[in-house]
Amino acid sequence: MTHPPSTGSRRLVVLGTGGTIAGSSSEIGANLGYTSGTVAVEDLLGGIEAPNGVTLQAEQIAQLDSKDMDVATWCALRKRCDYWLGQEDIAGVVITHGTDTIEETAFLLHSVLPSTKPVVLTCAMRPATARMPDGPQNLRDALAVAATPEATGVTVVCAGEIHGALDVRKDHPYRLNAFSSGDSGPIGYVEEGTVRQLRPWPRPENSDQNTLPEAEHWPRVEIVLSHAGASGTLIDTLVRERQSGAADPVAGIVLGATGNASLHRHLEQAAHRARESGIEVRVAARCNEGRLLPTPDAPFPIMTALSPVKARVDLLLKLCRAI
Repeated sequence: MTHPPSTGSRRLVVLGTGGTIAGSSSEIGANLGYTSGTVAVEDLLGGIEAPNGVTLQAEQIAQLDSKDMDVATWCALRKRCDYWLGQEDIAGVVITHGTDTIEETAFLLHSVLPSTKPVVLTCAMRPATARMPDGPQNLRDALAVAATPEATGVTVVCAGEIHGALDVRKDHPYRLNAFSSGDSGPIGYVEEGTVRQLRPWPRPENSDQNTLPEAEHWPRVEIVLSHAGASGTLIDTLVRERQSGAADPVAGIVLGATGNASLHRHLEQAAHRARESGIEVRVAARCNEGRLLPTPDAPFPIMTALSPVKARVDLLLKLCRAI
């Protein structure tokens, strides 16, 4: 769908995946109790003018609540991003997405898209039918970022803030400014349609992810948290399942570690048994700030700068390369 307000020769493509930004409620003005992914992306663009010098085109990829984001949708989204970013007149891509897993999708796209053109994910904390929805402004801000000639890489734009895919995380369940980049801070801000940049734009990873398998062939990776009173029961169950020849055995485990990569002794012992059975094991931080500092005797590879959910995506892609 093309919107004609701008007569520019460059295009921005808006890909819709659902989420709260596309949510609606039968109760007029409700901020809670809505259904995500009910408003078409073309309708989200209704009344929103394109930034100067570009035209807008919309495509619906999925309509789901992002808590239910799946590999099939990731694969479809990646393929359409690849297609559109390869078009010479495309300035960038904007993706409307739910807030719950937007950081995972952003990190995945950062890891697999080779183009330096901007890919901007945006979202909302209130549904489209709220009395004061935040989605329209977030979408305007995302379009402004995607139309910025200097912008590169994958970012998340929400509440006027621009966050890089490596650092962004959802910190709050309800506030409109629910996202942060930890101690790295945001890349910049969008102020009345103008981008104020504070630190460099992200660059795509140098990866060989052009031959990712189809969704049904992706491996299974689980996350297990270390905590007071933890046991190895969950991990041992995954090992037995694998050894029994289950149809979808676990191929990798990410351990959410306490402190500076510390693990409950029972969990660590079970993780060793998992590795001996052929399961890949990684360690990531439960802490939201800072980075892990690996010690020379670390028993498992440590994802120094990744949260458990992003470490899971990283391990998924590594295992995909081995297929």
